[in-house]
Amino acid sequence: MIDQPFRGSDAVHAGLLSKNHLLGPRFVRVFPDVYVPAGLPLDLDVRSRAAYLLVGCRGGLLAGWSAVRLLGAEGAPLDAPAEVLVDHDLRRHAGLAVRRGSATGDDVYEVEGCRVTSPLRTAWDLGRRRGVENAVVALDALTRAHGIDPVELLKRREEQPGARGCRQLDRVVELADGRAESPMESRLRVLLVRSGLPMPQVQYVLRDEDGVVVARFDLAYPDARLAIEYDGREHHFSVLSADDRVRDARAGRLGWQTLRFTRDDLVRTRPRTVAVVREVLAERRSILRRAGLRLHDPAEFDA
Repeated sequence: MIDQPFRGSDAVHAGLLSKNHLLGPRFVRVFPDVYVPAGLPLDLDVRSRAAYLLVGCRGGLLAGWSAVRLLGAEGAPLDAPAEVLVDHDLRRHAGLAVRRGSATGDDVYEVEGCRVTSPLRTAWDLGRRRGVENAVVALDALTRAHGIDPVELLKRREEQPGARGCRQLDRVVELADGRAESPMESRLRVLLVRSGLPMPQVQYVLRDEDGVVVARFDLAYPDARLAIEYDGREHHFSVLSADDRVRDARAGRLGWQTLRFTRDDLVRTRPRTVAVVREVLAERRSILRRAGLRLHDPAEFDA
């Protein structure tokens, strides 16, 4: 049973299918001579593997968000096309981004039979693309998955000073943090900082007076005792799990307030999200100053 992208001509030649079956309702043409079974979700992983069948035989490889996906990292925008890197002319097709160039040596990995740009090369390519937020998301994800050092991007820029998009690398590296545990957490952090708010601490650990861990927050402003969490659940963030309620209550007893945001807050109501954080942050700092509380509790520290 065929359950992945395949070259139609190969399947017909091997006697697995007749040409009539190939062109019938059981299969969907993705790219020239590249098919998938009807009903197979055309997510980025499937489209990328289909794209590799189109270019791999001529030395092409997967790059950009396709490389991110096959390298086991997350964060691709929902509308990200499959992406290939080729050194020859290739007609453009719907759902396929074609980049002209080449990669050799340490810039190439092989993943499940597909040649892809390495984590560092992928970060270099995406980090120079227009759109700082997406660039930071990619760098965070690749750093977390593969332990790349963002500073290596700046070293590569010194070696290729004329490369397109190099100017934004300083900002991308400055904003990146591989401790982020999800792409949306990265997007939330970048949104806040690019909107003029201070850089929050990432994966902040809160301990009680006995040194017992009370919580690990996605983002935190310790000076205001303000925690910020990205809630990836589909339902409204007011519906908290029992663990969340207990954790928030324990943090609250230590004087902390927790704000929670969902995907909608980062996609549909970004200005309101920033305004809420800005308002609460200022309010919390004012309250603590009036109360004469220390900005940092010695029982708290960052991971």
